[in-house]
Amino acid sequence: MKKIYTIFALSAAVVAFSQSKTLERVEPAFWWKGMKNPQLQILVYGKNIADHEIELSDGVQIKNIQKVENPNYVFLTVNTNEINVSKFKINIKKGKKNIDSYPYELKQRIQNSADRGSFSSKDVMYLIMPDRFADGDTSNDSSPKLIEKADRNLPNGRHGGDLKGIINNIDYIQKLGATAVWLTPVNEDNEKVYSYHGYAQTDLYKIDARYGTNEEYRDLSRELNKRNMKLVMDYVTNHWGVSHWIIKDLPSKDWIHWFNEGEKGFYRSNYKTTTQFDTNASEIDKKYALDGWFDTTMPDINQKNPLVLKYLTQNAIWWIEYAELGGFRVDTYPYNDKEAMAKWAEAITDEYPKFNIVGETWLNTAGYISAWQKNSKTGEAANYNSNLPSVMDFMLYDDMAKAFKEKEGWDSGLNKLYNVFASDFLYPDINNVMVFFENHDTERWNEIFNADPQVYKMALTLISTVRGIPQLYYGSEVGMRGDKNKGGDADIRRDFPGGWKSDKQNAFNPSSQTAGQKEFYQFTQKLLNWRKGKEVIHIGKTKNYIPLNNIFVYFRYNEKESVMVVMNNNTKDEVLPLSRFQESLQGFTAGKEVVSGKEFSLQNSLTLPAKTSMIIELQK
Repeated sequence: MKKIYTIFALSAAVVAFSQSKTLERVEPAFWWKGMKNPQLQILVYGKNIADHEIELSDGVQIKNIQKVENPNYVFLTVNTNEINVSKFKINIKKGKKNIDSYPYELKQRIQNSADRGSFSSKDVMYLIMPDRFADGDTSNDSSPKLIEKADRNLPNGRHGGDLKGIINNIDYIQKLGATAVWLTPVNEDNEKVYSYHGYAQTDLYKIDARYGTNEEYRDLSRELNKRNMKLVMDYVTNHWGVSHWIIKDLPSKDWIHWFNEGEKGFYRSNYKTTTQFDTNASEIDKKYALDGWFDTTMPDINQKNPLVLKYLTQNAIWWIEYAELGGFRVDTYPYNDKEAMAKWAEAITDEYPKFNIVGETWLNTAGYISAWQKNSKTGEAANYNSNLPSVMDFMLYDDMAKAFKEKEGWDSGLNKLYNVFASDFLYPDINNVMVFFENHDTERWNEIFNADPQVYKMALTLISTVRGIPQLYYGSEVGMRGDKNKGGDADIRRDFPGGWKSDKQNAFNPSSQTAGQKEFYQFTQKLLNWRKGKEVIHIGKTKNYIPLNNIFVYFRYNEKESVMVVMNNNTKDEVLPLSRFQESLQGFTAGKEVVSGKEFSLQNSLTLPAKTSMIIELQK
């Protein structure tokens, strides 16, 4: 079996303990007492570790020992409910002699950990690519233990942004009005190039040293929690980096999806994840969609392997408990084995019933997207329940730019937005859907519309007032641009101005923002801070009016209040007769626009400036 588990040569750089020891790694390194599921799987790694006897001290019983093809691994199972000590040793024995040991600890959970809150439609999610946000600690820009070094002159290189830079700017994020922070992956990514994005992780239990430490990651979470904000981890179950220490010395060939016809097991995915629910899909197309690799540096992980699934589940729970997290965003969700992922999501939400997980469901219709949400009727039609609480509304994303650019027609212009919302009945929990007009993988909104603040305001108004959880991408609030078509991913991930001491201008400080930046920022700040206290927006009902004359009107309402949202996408001022909206305006005679503070009579009509959105709180 040697050819199987030595596919990638194990480098000395990945050894966690001294080379003189038999025991090189233990994962998870520690755990907690009092978890709902007391079954703990401990990965023990070292040269020919399977040839040795393993015992636990203090009378702790091993419930199961599982050996695999590679003798460098042993998987132990213990029942934490039956362990009456907080610390015990994992002893490696040769004959009767102890030749190595590892001190294992079962920590006490923080108070009410299982009942922790999570992000919801009350929140606004602020998405940050940490390497490009702010460099708070220049001493960790490069690490002697990691390959790629910092160089801001390289668009696709590492620029030095880190956790300290985010901590230093929490005030900015909070004052902006965001209440949850989603970071693209910050676990170690030790690939030779292009490692800044973090999606080719090489150690799932360690924060990349160029971002900081595990402790600093937890500090960031705690600082956010103090302000009633949440830290959301970007979790990747579908693939790891080719330099991950486990990939370099596979426990078994079926830890990843291996293609004999490809070089070093590689075969590129066809990216057609619609095959997951296509009852007529060919098996070969489905296999290449789900088992194919994202890229040569990202081996596809096999969640069907029970040891892999347990590893991923425990790692996710470890980070929630250790870093006091407020949610997960899960990358490339439909590329995973869907039955295994249903177990993964269920295990996490069993431990943390209020914990929210949003999957990157990059599909184009509400039918496909909604099938991935927990208790979906469309999923049920395919005999499937994902147990995934939240999904990303890529249908709205796909149609939003078109809606504001196109001329109005039966199914064009603002009617595209209406058609999206007309599909809301497909979702079992429509308020728990993430809404956005851009992210770290897409064209920048301000590039598409030439940094037109009026179109930005309409887009932000839309995602901030419709059902769901709005997500804002860092820098958009100061008009940042980026051309993905010409500059690739690097151009939509530019450095935030003011995040580096050498920057000529600081957009974090409102007093030093340019006039253009101020217009974007001030509108964003006013709108998002208004939204914080508005239950009518968070969980209220919606009434849509079909767009006419390139004007879209909808209402958010509950028993206490009603809000009218109007979007005029015309290039000239328009007069909007109000008689059509009487079923929603009945009992209201006036209104106050949220951002401008202007008051209106609602007797006959409204005058709408060109390319303008209005949010009107109705008054009796």
